[in-house]
Amino acid sequence: MDYAGTDLIIGGVAVRSETTFDRVNPVTGEVASRSAAATTAQAAAAADAAAVALPAWSALGPGARRALLDKAATALDAKAQQFVEAMMTETGSTEGWVRFNLMLAVGMVREAAALTTQIGGEVIPSDKPGCISMALREPAGVVLGIAPWNAPIILGVRAIAVPLACGNTVVLKASENCPRTHALIIEAFIEAGFPPGVVNLVTNAPADAGAVVGALIDHPAVRRINFTGSTAVGKIIAKRAAEHLKPVLLELGGKAPLLVLDDADLDEAVKAAAFGAFMNQGQICMSTERIVVIDSVADAFVAKFKQKVSTMAVGDPRAGTTPLGAVVDVKTVSHVEGLVADAVGAGAVQVNGGEAKGVLMPATVVDKVTPAMKLFREESFGPVVAIIRARDEDHAIEMANDTEYGLSAAVFTKDIARGLRVARRIQSGICHVNGPTVHDEPQMPFGGVKGSGYGRFGGKAGIDAFTELRWITIDTLPGHYPI
Repeated sequence: MDYAGTDLIIGGVAVRSETTFDRVNPVTGEVASRSAAATTAQAAAAADAAAVALPAWSALGPGARRALLDKAATALDAKAQQFVEAMMTETGSTEGWVRFNLMLAVGMVREAAALTTQIGGEVIPSDKPGCISMALREPAGVVLGIAPWNAPIILGVRAIAVPLACGNTVVLKASENCPRTHALIIEAFIEAGFPPGVVNLVTNAPADAGAVVGALIDHPAVRRINFTGSTAVGKIIAKRAAEHLKPVLLELGGKAPLLVLDDADLDEAVKAAAFGAFMNQGQICMSTERIVVIDSVADAFVAKFKQKVSTMAVGDPRAGTTPLGAVVDVKTVSHVEGLVADAVGAGAVQVNGGEAKGVLMPATVVDKVTPAMKLFREESFGPVVAIIRARDEDHAIEMANDTEYGLSAAVFTKDIARGLRVARRIQSGICHVNGPTVHDEPQMPFGGVKGSGYGRFGGKAGIDAFTELRWITIDTLPGHYPI
């Protein structure tokens, strides 16, 4: 395929669009990438191509699909330097974050490859004499994956890998903030030998996002949709898909709490909280946004946490000398600063932080945050964390659950049985005892509850999401009917 890097990829062919759009480097203001601005007709053509490729791909044996997925993992890994260049310029990421993205994404593809022979079924005993009754899982059809910018390799790959393993064909709708990064994923899959139309790429100008996504959701061939992004946009996608009775897998916003109980190892809690709050500048769906600490250990925790965070400098990601790099845009800076100002104005205490320099924003910690403050409730998606002081364990759980979101959570205690009891009471799809809120593995059932969405990526849960469960019978004896 003669791919210029500014094309759509439809049916295994590079397709030019009449117009393009530029993604600007948030740090330098220079053009980071130029990509095709797809029309709704081109988006529909991508779904058409996936539909044409579906019969042959779904009929392919699991061994052949596994082999191609393994080759795709190798092809992804071989593009490491290209991914570094694309992500650093498009999203202001540090090189460490890019390479972590790639490592986990490669693992996700290899895990998907291993799943191809685990798409099983069962024989269910029937009350009808001579009837063999089976439950079979079959490909759902064309899968639309809509991936975000914040962990673009991980989440771009997650949107398509298990669907492909299950025998579906895919259309990846790239983020407008990192179209080149997402294009590299599809290039790798095509280089690995995936047949034409099995994987397709659509990029679009920001102003056209609603129309392009709408056209893809409406397309008759699209039978499953997965979206990772904000809760507000997730609701729009779910409503549009509901018009066609199409299942949607949504992984949305978060306001993850990390509970520090009175018997916690404070040093371990501090390490996990700092990592969870400030990895990738807090721009992770699982980021620790609220630290709920029992009063009796709160002062000691805050002192240790303040010291730890003071060592976490922010700097130009191109230099690679600091743990924190840039946030994705100046809107994020304004949003975070507004949340901090509201909290401090209402009586909270800023422990760490300072003035941002463009999109380089220092790690910010705000203590004594209450439920009345915006910082308690609104997702920041930036380098800020709220500390909430709780009277006791029950109050800490109450504070943790006082949110519209429910993706990830954590609890720190030296009593493992207590930790498990608390974890069971927290309303979240994921909860870690004595570990950070930021934790992902390819084989795990990943997803949230409440405003954080529904459905699960990963492992066998992903098979459930991207297949149809069918009931098929074989009658082996003559039939006897009442009429």
